[in-house]
Amino acid sequence: MPPKKQEISPKTVITSHVNSDFDAIGAMLAAQKLYPESVIIFPGSQEKNLRDFFVHSMGYLFNMADPATIDLSNTQRLVIVDTRQKSRLSGVEQLLEKPNLIIDIYDHHPSFPDEIKGTYDLSKPYGATTTIMCELLREKKISISSDEATVMALGIYEDTGNFTYASTTRADFEQAGFLISCGACLSTISSLVVKEMKTEQVTWLNELINEMTTIAVNGIQIHLSAIAASHYIPDLASIVQKIVRMENIDCFFALVLMGSKVHIIARNRLHELDVGKILGSLGGGGHFYAASAKVENQTLPQVEMRLMELIEQQIRRVRVAKKLMSSPAITITADQSCLEATQRMIRYNVNTLLVLDSQTTEYLGYITRHVAEKIIHHKLEDQPVVDYFEPDGQSVGLSCDLAEIEQKIIDLKQRVVPVIENRVIVGVITRTDLLNFLVEHNREVVLSEKRDIAALKPRTRYVGNRLKNHLNQRVRTLLSDIGNAGDTLGVEVFVVGGFVRDLMLERPIEDVDVVVEGDGITFARYFASMHHCRLHQHLKFNTAVIIFEDGFKVDVASARLEYYATPAALPVVENSSIKMDLARRDFTINTLAISLNTETFGTLIDYFGGGRDIKDKIIRIIHNLSFIEDPTRIFRAIKFSNRFGFRIGKVTSNLIGNALSVGAVKHLSGLRVLSELKQIFGENNPLPALETMADYGLDKVIHHELKLTDATCALFESVGKTLAWHDLLYSDDVYPRWAVYFMAWLHGYTLKVSTQIADRLMFPLKERELLLEQRIKAEQSIRLIEKSYPVSNQQMYWWLIPFKTECLLFMLALTKNESVRKAISHFYTHQRKTHPLIGGKEIKSVGIKPGPVYSTILNKIIDEKLDGKLNTMEQEIEFARHYAIENNLI
Repeated sequence: MPPKKQEISPKTVITSHVNSDFDAIGAMLAAQKLYPESVIIFPGSQEKNLRDFFVHSMGYLFNMADPATIDLSNTQRLVIVDTRQKSRLSGVEQLLEKPNLIIDIYDHHPSFPDEIKGTYDLSKPYGATTTIMCELLREKKISISSDEATVMALGIYEDTGNFTYASTTRADFEQAGFLISCGACLSTISSLVVKEMKTEQVTWLNELINEMTTIAVNGIQIHLSAIAASHYIPDLASIVQKIVRMENIDCFFALVLMGSKVHIIARNRLHELDVGKILGSLGGGGHFYAASAKVENQTLPQVEMRLMELIEQQIRRVRVAKKLMSSPAITITADQSCLEATQRMIRYNVNTLLVLDSQTTEYLGYITRHVAEKIIHHKLEDQPVVDYFEPDGQSVGLSCDLAEIEQKIIDLKQRVVPVIENRVIVGVITRTDLLNFLVEHNREVVLSEKRDIAALKPRTRYVGNRLKNHLNQRVRTLLSDIGNAGDTLGVEVFVVGGFVRDLMLERPIEDVDVVVEGDGITFARYFASMHHCRLHQHLKFNTAVIIFEDGFKVDVASARLEYYATPAALPVVENSSIKMDLARRDFTINTLAISLNTETFGTLIDYFGGGRDIKDKIIRIIHNLSFIEDPTRIFRAIKFSNRFGFRIGKVTSNLIGNALSVGAVKHLSGLRVLSELKQIFGENNPLPALETMADYGLDKVIHHELKLTDATCALFESVGKTLAWHDLLYSDDVYPRWAVYFMAWLHGYTLKVSTQIADRLMFPLKERELLLEQRIKAEQSIRLIEKSYPVSNQQMYWWLIPFKTECLLFMLALTKNESVRKAISHFYTHQRKTHPLIGGKEIKSVGIKPGPVYSTILNKIIDEKLDGKLNTMEQEIEFARHYAIENNLI
């Protein structure tokens, strides 16, 4: 047993931020010289070369201690260098709660919302915190050894990018020169700051470059890469810096998902952008030219979208109405109730609704949430909106300039201004939208400037060759015809979802799903009439199915968004854009779209990194609340993971666990769960999916006694072999594949438990009979056959003939007796279709009066045929005559 470490009780403790860089190390060393008898709590670093250098080369310079060995009861002062953020500290949480603690802070970063308020705070906008500390050492004339000078110089060199960053100041040069005069070793500095890239790092560098997209925000180019890594990437900041230099990029954000954390590294040379503030909003920090952050338990698309929102907020300038407005506008008609108005404002998180004429849909005015809530308070919620709205006739057009918007909202004191084009409301501009914009830019803008602002831009690439090589001529022609129809109607059309996913995976294409940015039903009607197809319309969801003469189908939908009124409820659907339509989907691999319009035909659109996740073979959810809003997505995640051999991402897996822990699946209707289970059990090999369900405890949610046992796994494997045998020999014999696996899943459970499961899943009557009564009869028959074997052909036939194909396959898989298995197989392949060639007409012709004896005769004929004795109709008629004579029937 190792000796117990001796506890120390320092009066002064020095620390810095987690994953300390060389600047933090140099600043802590300098602080140690400023505060004699102090102890350093080193927060650690994930950069391997920094850790190795610190531990093996220069560790003796530091009076360092493990936080576990420090008694903080007598500590009076905490010295923090190179950060002010509480969230970036480690090992001193207990100390920060201590009353009357003196806190001295030395930092070169700008302030952040969660910063610690120091008793003494020395902050200067230098390129490195070590520069500030060196100035103090020189003022106090404290001597510095050559090794100490080397460590401190490393901090200045690294944080100024070898004096190339825009943040580098004259003071950084001066203090670096001073440290060199103290003996700082430039060869050591060069070997650590100028790092050679390893093979693995080159791979990640290429990955980031390949995934890089360029986003134009008011003419400013922002470069962004988002990738997922299976393990931690060392020296990520160095890789990002190398890319910036190689590609000569002014602003670059690298987002890398590692485990459950999205790591963000930013480098910037633009004056219009402060990446430190942007990443500070995500819990990170840094300067306007370099920053980093880590975001936990959020999906990569979510972080990317939030990052783009923050970028847009910071660098946007003048926007005309088309870019400033929110769309679609949230409206209500004048005859609807104030309660509905309040509910709609809560649902969409807005404070104002536009009020429209009930008949003409023309804009009348607006009603605010404040007014609506007062009305409800006075129990007038059923009163129509028309009695309490604010009349207003002010609006703007899409081509208006900022001055007109200012005049309407500021000068005329309007709360909202609708944007109207061709007498249709296409969006709304709120007072908050405009005032936030003007405050941010202090109204120092050029009003004639009309630059576009980009939202989260999709990754795009041409996949026309893949369409040509993977699809047959009919489907290629169909897609082209759909694009031409879109051109004629002036709407954008896309093929989406599973079609694109399977195309990228080079799997067989089964469904063609088309999304229209516009009225999907109008498009479907036009296309169906032009190509003489039948049409099924679903007006509630604004979808339609185009059916060709041979039964081939194309599903058409309007681009739409969905929201859930309550967890596990069916979604409420409203029209939207292709981006919002893709955003409502379940997993990134299902968010791909291909444009079909003539000019952009074959362009793959990828907003959420679905192409990357297909390449990496991973299932990722898009939004954190997806499993709460629709828990059936848990089953779909497992289904896709099993079908494609993909793994479920760590964040997605955590979110599944969270949804199950709050009981989300319990609110699902049995029919929805049953539908998902049928799909899972309909796969070629559902056993891995069943194992994943058990890992999450999903089987217990269905019934507390469900348990995945070795026997169940063995039976599933036997079912798989049986179905493979059957499908190879009888590919045209249709049967419910899922039912065979379902019977195997329920095997071994009592009728009571099986009935409770059937009740929970709301099985339809016929399926209920199959999985309960027929399954139990099949199990009993197998036991009887195994006990009685060997048996005659006639016995085997009459025992097995009542069962459907799925039950027979279940019995084949269930029996462990090879002889019995062969006998059942022989029945299935040679005997199950045995039947008499004659019928009642022929029996009557012999002279036998109609009655129950007809069935007896026909069954006797079957027995004879099973023994190979009757082969022709004449032989069967003769057999019937002899039977009648022997039994005095004629």
